[in-house]
Amino acid sequence: MAIKVLVVDDSALIRQLLSEIVNQSEELTLVGAAPDAFVAKKMVIEQQPDVITLDIEMPKVDGLRFLEVLMQSRPTPVVMISTLTQQGADATLRSLELGAVDFVPKPKIGVAQGIESYRQLIVSKIVTASRARLSRSVAKTTATAPLRFSGTEKLLALGASTGGTEAIKHILMQLPTNAPATVVTQHMPPGFTSAFARRLDACCQVNVLEAKGGERLLPGTVYLAPGDRHLRVRRSGADYRTELDDGPRVSGHRPSVDVLFSSLAEAAGNNVVAALLTGMGSDGADGLLRLRQQGAVTFCQDEASSVVFGMPKVAIEKGAADHVCSLNDMAERLLQSFAEMKAGSRL
Repeated sequence: MAIKVLVVDDSALIRQLLSEIVNQSEELTLVGAAPDAFVAKKMVIEQQPDVITLDIEMPKVDGLRFLEVLMQSRPTPVVMISTLTQQGADATLRSLELGAVDFVPKPKIGVAQGIESYRQLIVSKIVTASRARLSRSVAKTTATAPLRFSGTEKLLALGASTGGTEAIKHILMQLPTNAPATVVTQHMPPGFTSAFARRLDACCQVNVLEAKGGERLLPGTVYLAPGDRHLRVRRSGADYRTELDDGPRVSGHRPSVDVLFSSLAEAAGNNVVAALLTGMGSDGADGLLRLRQQGAVTFCQDEASSVVFGMPKVAIEKGAADHVCSLNDMAERLLQSFAEMKAGSRL
């Protein structure tokens, strides 16, 4: 059965474009196109869509307010349509906090080049959203008591895609100020990762920044892969440093979790604790397996707490996970793994 889609956007041109994309897909069927929140509310009741594409910037009632009410009255998978501005990025991240599954940048009307890749992206996001788990456990956000860490050579690594912004936020909010240096790859386009880093930095005890390349990895600091650039970790004498590159997409992504995890397997091996979180596809599974083979402690988020149980599922099937646990327990388990590391396990 085709996935029923409702398009909500105040721009007639955007509504037409998105409607055409939906109608051209055999997997999707368009059940309505609403110009504002009031019409959308009526269509939600009448058509009961499986997925909604939602514009953030609308007159009368904006997309965020509509989303908030929708998630309280009739939870429905939502893909936000966002502008590539700082304001748009901040609003998009807020929409993910309110329950949106994913987002895509607003298309450029009149630009024929790239429209096919945009069509594929929209369809993929909608199909993924239709499979998302909206009712899931919510992680604790209280800070974990500080633990003693032996030295600064230990590293924490996180990788995620769909649903990952909130999963990463829940984990980082529980890290103490003396937590091991942390590297993170979350599938996001340019511009959004800098806004994401700022939001995390404002609510976490650890410092969170978008990686610039060449930084020495320091305890109490989180380094987030920038959009459209791979983040790697390399050994530099007694230190670890970040490294960025514009190489080909890996597992369909740039930044890629596989790239980050594989670099850690080579550079840090059994000094790493890594977790592969919610996301569609298989990115990170091979890299997590390499980490485990090099003696790292590896975790996967369980199905019940994942928005999309794609990436963790593949990794588990490959035998890449030492442990599978709920997002609710992830931060505590990760920190406990560091506490249990023996001093003799260092490279």
